[in-house]
Amino acid sequence: MWTWPAYVGVIGGLVVFLTILLPVVVWQYRRYGRLSGLRLLGSAAVAVYGVALVAYTLLPLPSGDLAQWCAQHGFSGPQLNPFQFVEDIRRDTAGMSTAARLRSPAVLQTVFNVVLFIPWGVLVRRFFGWRLPLTVLSAFAASLFIETTQGTGIYGLIPCSYRLADVDDLLTNTLGGLIGALIAPVVLRWMPRATDLAAQRGVPRPVTVWRRWLGMVLDALLVSVVGTVLVLSYRVVLVATGQDIPLGSDGVDVALGTVVPVVLVLFVPPFLGSGASWGQRALWLEPRWTVDAAAGSVGPDGLGRGTTLRRAVRGFASGGLWGACLILAEVPGGGLVPDVAAPLGGLVAFVAVVSVLCTRDRRGLSGVVSGARMVDARS
Repeated sequence: MWTWPAYVGVIGGLVVFLTILLPVVVWQYRRYGRLSGLRLLGSAAVAVYGVALVAYTLLPLPSGDLAQWCAQHGFSGPQLNPFQFVEDIRRDTAGMSTAARLRSPAVLQTVFNVVLFIPWGVLVRRFFGWRLPLTVLSAFAASLFIETTQGTGIYGLIPCSYRLADVDDLLTNTLGGLIGALIAPVVLRWMPRATDLAAQRGVPRPVTVWRRWLGMVLDALLVSVVGTVLVLSYRVVLVATGQDIPLGSDGVDVALGTVVPVVLVLFVPPFLGSGASWGQRALWLEPRWTVDAAAGSVGPDGLGRGTTLRRAVRGFASGGLWGACLILAEVPGGGLVPDVAAPLGGLVAFVAVVSVLCTRDRRGLSGVVSGARMVDARS
């Protein structure tokens, strides 16, 4: 009873963390100007604790015949008598030794309700940077939400209170949040403050292989996400208008799932601003060229933004070419073009990834072809 929600929290929390990892990385780069490993560890702790909190307070849910289950196990109403747990402990532990009392379910349940919300206070106070009163208030609000969800049977989805909504749980959870908030500066002393990291946001950072590769991953992921969202939206419209959903991919699916995302994510950015891709912009990366000082807009290092032609050549030398292969691989009817385009796209992606490792200044294939250098946009 006490251990399985912990396993759910660890496994489910890690799955949640991996799901949100890339958005968190982008957020850190934009908010702090760099990646913080310790703050990433804190994000993982938040994910694990969040899933564990749900598992401990709301799971398992009733199954089978809900009416019969409610008749046998449901609660008639909430427990609204404050400090009822004191009387319960006195009654349930009457005649026991001190050691036996401390091990009794009534005492352990009360202690557990306090301990359960100590991480809430620690994380909210130190990781999110909230002040002490707001941290305690947030613990109270979270506990109130949980007790209300239990008492209403998840707001009517279950026809009874499948867990006892207890005002004492609200009090002990809030106490746990207060304890966590008080010890947070000591327990998470090693955690960098978001405000301290944000103060260094404008400091240029080295252009590393991992940073370049992460930009590529973000671009590829953005193509996939945009395509998925557009196709799902299209199919929702079909269902809403009473039309049949095609069993396979039709022309509209190809257009929305591949052509439009490739154009928006890979073809358009070379013509905007610095010419950097969306993934590169998220990581403060920017291509620059050696230009004549008379051309204007030249930095102290003699580098500036290139012409539209140079930016287009750089953009289509790897990312744009890969996107074109994605489109050609979806040509309906099969044939030679899609058969060649698919492996060619894989080869282009492989060469683009490896070239970052093998080229000076991590400029990659596109930089070699166009003469561009990849620099930190803040330099």
